[in-house]
Amino acid sequence: MPIWMKNTDRSCQVLLWLFERFSMHCLANVVEPLRAANTIARRQVFDWRFVTLDGRGVASSSGLPVLPHAAIAEAERADLLFVLPSYDARSHATPRCLAALREAAQRHEVVAGMDMGSWLMARAGLLKGRRATIHWDEIDAFAETFPDVEVEHRRYVIDGNLMSSGGAMTAFDLTTRLIGDLLGEGMRLEVAALFMSADVERPDEPLRHRPRGRLVESAIALMRSHVEEPLALPEIARRLGVGLRELEARFDAELGAGPRNVYRSLRLSTARRYVEQSAYPVSEIALRCGYRDASAMTRAFRAEFGVTPRSLRRG
Repeated sequence: MPIWMKNTDRSCQVLLWLFERFSMHCLANVVEPLRAANTIARRQVFDWRFVTLDGRGVASSSGLPVLPHAAIAEAERADLLFVLPSYDARSHATPRCLAALREAAQRHEVVAGMDMGSWLMARAGLLKGRRATIHWDEIDAFAETFPDVEVEHRRYVIDGNLMSSGGAMTAFDLTTRLIGDLLGEGMRLEVAALFMSADVERPDEPLRHRPRGRLVESAIALMRSHVEEPLALPEIARRLGVGLRELEARFDAELGAGPRNVYRSLRLSTARRYVEQSAYPVSEIALRCGYRDASAMTRAFRAEFGVTPRSLRRG
């Protein structure tokens, strides 16, 4: 488990409510970050199921069929329900569907309308007096149709236990935000890095061009780009235009771990991927992860993962 990951033993139960002609892009930007978080955590932090209104299969807008696990009314209580109608959302707003959505909002902890999902939520009366967003092509029509909803032109909106995102790309933003809320900011950054999110790119961009809250993200991006030849922490601080003490304080505040420990964890996570996905000898992996001594890397690897590189590879 990464050192910055919050210790949560219970799996988060997730439902994904799919409709005919749902967006595969939107679905992937929800499911893949959850899958990545499970991979990084090396356990089932998120457990998801697919549901439809009547329990029958649906096909995406690209024609890919999906066979759900259950009908929405039969699904067990979940921590998080994603609603993904995407195309033809208006046609899905039948009395049966809206009644099922209202019942689901009472039963499940959090409801998140993705892309056009907030249209159904508003039609069901869930967003009256609440803040929400929607796909930006629809935002004017949404505001006109539902004057009792406080419509915001933002990538995603979180208003208590009701959430909404503005499209397929922003579905990724909302999902990684939820991952960070549950597992810590460091895990959010780890997941974003796997998908080359803009949050972790351009580490050498001058500090004056970055939001103040992105200092830790930029430091981690520098660390990632210097795994084989690690930078000294004072050099990282210098490149980011801050003092070492401020860098350390920001890491402690945002991740609950110092930059030295985070850097080591990133290098060891890279080593683990090499062990699992390549045929490099341990000595080569050590060099590629900034260790001149393979024995030193093996000791650090075992302390981090509870197993040696050779034992992991044999397993």
